[in-house]
Amino acid sequence: MPATACLAPSSALPQGGRVRVRNQAALLRGAERVFARAGFAGATVADIATEAGVPKANLHYYYRTKRDLYRAVLTNILALWLTETDGIVADADPRTALEHYIRAKMRFSREYPEASRVFANEVLHGATEIGAFLSTDLRALVAAKTQVMRDWIKVGKMAAIDPQHLFFAIWATTQTYADFAAQIAAVTGSQALSDRDYAHATDAVVAMFLRAAGLAQ
Repeated sequence: MPATACLAPSSALPQGGRVRVRNQAALLRGAERVFARAGFAGATVADIATEAGVPKANLHYYYRTKRDLYRAVLTNILALWLTETDGIVADADPRTALEHYIRAKMRFSREYPEASRVFANEVLHGATEIGAFLSTDLRALVAAKTQVMRDWIKVGKMAAIDPQHLFFAIWATTQTYADFAAQIAAVTGSQALSDRDYAHATDAVVAMFLRAAGLAQ
């Protein structure tokens, strides 16, 4: 499953393309909510179309089956997450690159919480739809980015920590704010996490990881 499903900005497309992008975006967001709420088995095409506010026939125009739409939701969130690793390259400043990545992951937890929950549920159930991608493309990407960090460590730009497990910890921490938002809200005494809560959490998470990587006091 290639992680290339992010929709292009509608302003860069002709009118017909903009309509298509809007419709697909509405369907993806509706599907995220329904799959997060009901799971793949419990979701229906009719529910997704209703949630997205489009006729059921439109859904089938863009996505032939419910499984196609489910895979599109997974592919889209993976594409969003993985694109943000582009800044982790040899000549980048380690602090700037890691901070950008962590802030982006927290932003996606704020903006796409349902998609994160769909992804988490997919992995908890054995990653039947994305297992091949995780063990090939994702594994190769992480290997390349961890090698960049190992090179930073060798020249003293970063603390001697295991880069692979740093990635695992960043994923777990940032996605917790989507997957377990209700728990965090309950413990912090909030009805729901606000923009201010997310801003504070993002600063705290960034500070923790930068300190762990020896990139901040």
